[in-house]
Amino acid sequence: MDTAWIQVFVLTLTECIAPAGKSVCQEQQVQYQFVDKAECEAALQHLVDYSAGADKVLVNVDRSSCLPTTKEQPVFVSLDEANKELANAEGWGVLEPEQKKAADNTKTEAAHQERLASLPDCEANNRTPPCKVGQIIVEAERGEEMEVWRREN
Repeated sequence: MDTAWIQVFVLTLTECIAPAGKSVCQEQQVQYQFVDKAECEAALQHLVDYSAGADKVLVNVDRSSCLPTTKEQPVFVSLDEANKELANAEGWGVLEPEQKKAADNTKTEAAHQERLASLPDCEANNRTPPCKVGQIIVEAERGEEMEVWRREN
């Protein structure tokens, strides 16, 4: 195993949280790391949009940013070497080779398409689940009727 320096983008989010019943907030910073700058900026925008609906959270957009930096990271020659070295690490899930993942995805897609073909359309079935809306399978607990919403363009 070798080590290398990789570029990451650090989202530093400055937020001000007011405790319940208080009008003065306490500022704090939280940092998240991303490999891709676009994902970092999307996360920042999502958090800013989310905070707009929260009464007690303010995000200081001028002090929140995605900045590039570097991080020392172990580098493995192969997937097998990474799985062997990190198998006992906390939170590590042994990754499967891409070919096996592709085969599993194909089986899942085939099972989905088979089930989809066997279900009636929700509109034709008086919206009684299980039914389908386009490529989506609508399920309900205990076969209860549920309302299906459709966006009008």
